[in-house]
Parts: sequence; structure tokens; C-alpha cells
Amino acid sequence: MSTTTITASEINKLRQQTGAGMMDCRKALVESNGNFEEAIDYLRKKGQKVAALRGDREAKEGVIIAKTSDDNKTGYIINVSCETDFVSKNAEYIAFAQSIMDAAIVNNVNSIEELNGVKIGEETVADKVNEQVAKIGEKISVSRFEKIKAPFVAAYIHGSYRMGVLVGLNKANEDAGKDVAMQIAAMNPIAIDQNSVAPETIERERNIAIEQIKAEGKPAEMAEKIAAGKVNKFFKESTLLAQAFVKDGNKSVADYLKSVDPELKVIEFKRVALG
Repeated sequence: MSTTTITASEINKLRQQTGAGMMDCRKALVESNGNFEEAIDYLRKKGQKVAALRGDREAKEGVIIAKTSDDNKTGYIINVSCETDFVSKNAEYIAFAQSIMDAAIVNNVNSIEELNGVKIGEETVADKVNEQVAKIGEKISVSRFEKIKAPFVAAYIHGSYRMGVLVGLNKANEDAGKDVAMQIAAMNPIAIDQNSVAPETIERERNIAIEQIKAEGKPAEMAEKIAAGKVNKFFKESTLLAQAFVKDGNKSVADYLKSVDPELKVIEFKRVALG
């Protein structure tokens, strides 16, 4: 009889790799003395062949859900990924993703790991996912999770569940929240403003600009000044508040917010897209 100690993390790893149930994975690991390859063979011999072959597949398709709590103070984005758009466009699969999002909100979860452990009915999210793996025959997982808290959070889903955006504002304004979320979806800013851009990103853009200037044959003494202008252009194109507002290119997003409410501010945002 085996004396090998099987840990919960090992069981979970085998579950994620094979799609088999928790007790089946535990038994497989016990029977194989903790050897994963032998455990997979054991499961396949017991009828788990379809799920066992999913671990090496790429799951680049899926459903992205963005949603807020009832009080609009917490927002969530999840990506329930799969392999083909045939599956991701299926109404049942979208409903499945929605049920996971509802579980995330009800349980106020903070991570994928925590989400996988909460229950939908009598089964955990991880169990439900594994059921879908076995049923559909594709690699399926909750592959992305984002959450923000703010005095007001707006959620936006773009392109048939292919992108989700959350925007945290310092005060409630549903219309502005939606407009800014659509801006983020369309223009993919890297930060709220230039003060929010990581120093290493700024330095990289500056170095690229200097190398471009040198390649153009301009004098070295001009490089710094020209590079500063290029970095400022980068800020204008890549930071949310400085970007041209998509609904009115004559004003920036910052100008738009001021026109709605001089005190209205974006304090955080998240953007998740397939691909």
C-alpha cells in the first residue's frame, strides 16, 4: 500500500491538466505514487481520455464578461477561455461564463484561485469548468480576472464578448463612465496620464526616440530636445486623459470630463481583450 503523501495542490494541478474530478485525481495520484504521467495514464484508462488530452492545447478564444456589483462600487472582468469561436459564440457557453461572473460578484472574490473554489449550486467553479472540458472536448479555463473598487465603477463589453472594460470614477456618472469605457476599448491607453506611466516605459520610449533621431543623421545636440517632443507625442497618443476623445476629436478626454463635471476624475481602469 502506498505511503506517498498527496497534497491538495498536486490534486488541483492534475485536475487542471486533465479535467478529471477531484476524487478521481486523488485516487490516480495515490495509485501512481504521485507520478503525474502515470496518474494521467491511470485516468485515461478509466475513461478520461478526452479531458486528458486538453492540457497541451491553446485556448485563444473565449467569452469576456465585465460587470459591476449592484451598488456600482466594485467591477469585475473575467475571461472564460476556450479553443474555438464555435464554442465561444454558443449561447450555452456564454450563459456558463455569466454564471461564473455571478458567482464572482456574490462571493466578492479577489483572484482566479479564489473564484475557482466558490460554488455554483453544489459544485465549485473548477468542477463546473472541468465538466465543460469533458463535455465540449476543448481546453477551457478562467484565464483572466480583474477587479477594481471605486466610488463608481462602469462596465462595458465590446464586440460580442471579445473585450471587457472597467472604469473607476471618483463619483457617480453613468453616461461619462460608458463614454470613457468606450474610449478605452477603442484606443487602448496604457495609463490614465503621464504621471501614471511606468518610468521604465518612459525611458524606453526616450531611448527609442534618440536612436531614431541619430539614424536620421541629425546632430547629437538636437537629440534630447527632439526626443522630448516625441515622448510628449507618445503621452498624447497613449495616455487616457491626453488622448483625443473618440466622440469629438476637437477635445481631449480630460476636456470632455471637465465639460461633464469639473470634479469628475478617472481613478483606475482595466481592459481585457481576446488575442
